Order: sequence, then C-alpha cells, then structure tokens
Amino acid sequence: MATDHRRLDAELAQGVLLDDPGFLKEIVERVVQELLEAEMSEHIGAAPYERNATRSGHRNGHKPRTLRTRVGTLNLLVPQDREGTFSTRLFARYQRNEKALVLALMEMYVEGVSTRKVKDVTEELCGTSFSKSVVSSLAGSLDSELSAWRSRPLEAAAYPYLFVDARYEKARVDGRVASQGVLVVSGVRDDGFREILAVEVSDTESEATYQELFRSLKGRGLKGVELVVSDDHGGLKAAIARHFQGVSHQRCQVHYARNLLGMVGHARRKELAEALRGVFAAPSREVALRLASELALRWRQSHPRVAEHLEEHIEECFTCLAFPESHRRRIRTTNGLERLNQEIKRRTRVVRIFPNRGACLRLVSALAVEQSEEWLTGRRYLDMGELEEQRRQEEQGTEEMTLMEW
Repeated sequence: MATDHRRLDAELAQGVLLDDPGFLKEIVERVVQELLEAEMSEHIGAAPYERNATRSGHRNGHKPRTLRTRVGTLNLLVPQDREGTFSTRLFARYQRNEKALVLALMEMYVEGVSTRKVKDVTEELCGTSFSKSVVSSLAGSLDSELSAWRSRPLEAAAYPYLFVDARYEKARVDGRVASQGVLVVSGVRDDGFREILAVEVSDTESEATYQELFRSLKGRGLKGVELVVSDDHGGLKAAIARHFQGVSHQRCQVHYARNLLGMVGHARRKELAEALRGVFAAPSREVALRLASELALRWRQSHPRVAEHLEEHIEECFTCLAFPESHRRRIRTTNGLERLNQEIKRRTRVVRIFPNRGACLRLVSALAVEQSEEWLTGRRYLDMGELEEQRRQEEQGTEEMTLMEW
C-alpha cells in the first residue's frame, strides 16, 4: 500500500502545533528577537557586520532580558551599543497594555472574585506564586506612568476638532457590581494628526462629570477648539455649552440614526436607513434641510414620532456641513474612536467584571496610550490647511461686507 507522504507531513505539523505547547512560544521569541536586531540596525544605521561611512554607532554585545507574554516567558537578548544610547521601544509599548490586563486578572485572583475561566488564564499567564503585595507593587509602577500620561500638558497650538465618546464597563464598587462610564476624548490637532487627550472612569455620565473632564483638559492646555462631536447626552451638551462657548456642536450621525431606526419596526428600517443616508450625503445645509423635511412629510402619516424627531433634531447632525468638504466624512460621527472601543471590548471580555474602578482605568489608559502613539506616528488624519483657507475666505468675505455697509 502506497504511503501518502503529504498526509504524514500534515499530520506531523498538526501534532507539533497541538502537542508541543512551546512551539508558538519559539516562533514569537524568534520574531521578537529579529525586531530587536532590526531596531538596533536602524539606531546605528548599519546591519550586523556591515561597513559603511554613514553609521552612527557600533554594537557591543547583548544583555539578557525576559518578556512575559500570553504564550509564555520569552528569553531574549537585547542588543547593546558602545555609546549606551540604544533603548528599545518594544518592551514599553508591548508591556503597558499586557501588564494592565494581567494585573486586572491577578487582582481578581487574589481578591477571590475571579471566575474559573479567569483563574485558569491567570495561572497560565502568571503562575500562582504572587500575593496582594506583589500585585500592589506591580500596579504602583504602571499606575504612576499612566497617571503622568493622563495629566500631561497638551502641547499642540490648537485642537480644532474634539470627539467625545463613552462606553460602559462593569466593576466592583463597595462590594457590589456597578456599571462604570468610560469616557474618552480625542482631538485632531492643528497639524492634522489625531491624539487621545483624556480617559476617565466615572460612576455616572453626568453633566458634573463632563464639567470636570473639560475643566481638566483646558487646564492642561486644550485650546483652539472649533467643533465638538458627540452623541446627544444632555449632561454632555450642557458641559460643552458652558466650557466651549461659541464652539459648534455636531451630533453623531450614527448615534442619531440608531435612535431614529429604533422608532420603526424591523420591516421598514432598511427603507428609513436608506433615506437617512441620502439626507446625510447632502452637499449643503440647505439641501439637507429640504431632504429632511420631505422625509418627515413621507413618514408623518404612518410614523408621526419619526416625523417629529426629524423636524426637531436632525438639524443638529448638519453642523459638519459648515466645514471643509474633505473633512466632513471624518467629523460627522465619533466613529474615529471605534477601533479603540473594539480593542477595549476585546480585552475586557476576558475580565468581564473588573475587581475595582482603578483596574478598569489602568487597562483603558494603557490601550489609549498605545492607540494615541500609533496615531501620532502614523499618517496625517486631515489636511488642516483646508480649514485655514476656508477661515481666511470667510474673514475676507466678512471684511468686504463691512466695507460695503460703510
């Protein structure tokens, strides 16, 4: 009988992957080591054993270092340079959010509030040889770093666009499980790059909470705001009106659409959603208002609440039409924070219920730091020169009208 070597190879590969728990760890370890070597090559301007006239330094051996990850503890060799100027960015960025997640699990473990799943994951990640004092010590060092980031000065000359969003997580507070508001504020700077400006965890999403959040942001240097994008939370809108007088407010079109679609049965939601998309795609405020009025008229007889809601509230979604056309797609909703929210959801699904409010703030802050760094070192989000040009044209038009009146 002929032997199917391809089948044997596949079975062998499957056996290695399933039966050898160290297989994945070895792959990750090798990849991380290669990243460290590449980082050193970039730092000194030369690959190992490469001779060139533009290099800015020389290698000087390696220093052993361990990195605890979900696939186990990696044993790495960190490259060193003669001048002692090399410092890898890999550990700090990777360990912040990993450490925050693991700390949340460890806290649940030592406080005896972990589920069986959390207990198993924690023992796999950390072993069982840790105590409350170990957890407290680990948390202290990370908390000080994250606290410094949350209170850092905001150094951009202006933040024309501000986005405010909230989600909810469960945490144990005073012996009971309570819903906690996770507030996130991001901004587009005058250079066109995005930055996460604030992260807070609060008992309630109230006006007082937002008042304190905005007061803190202004104290850290927030200025030059022209538009705030958020949902229709009453307390949030009141705080915006108080702290950003004269600043425009854009109601998130996605949140508005969800609210409106909830007023009709499933059978007609697709019809209403398509009509709404047509309204939101209008090229100007005048056209958008006309289309919204026609839409309200069509729905008045069958769904008077929908018609009333359109007439009273949809205009709040058209503020973005007063800004450059190329910016509108990105300032009409709070969807720019969606990736961060998805990452928070992915991580918090493991914890499910945080052992305390501090653990929740720690993890969300660590994820926000990573996202903000990615934005600031990535591609420019918007060309802010278009906003400046529009403002110049508006000022010129105002001056001309003033002269004509004289």
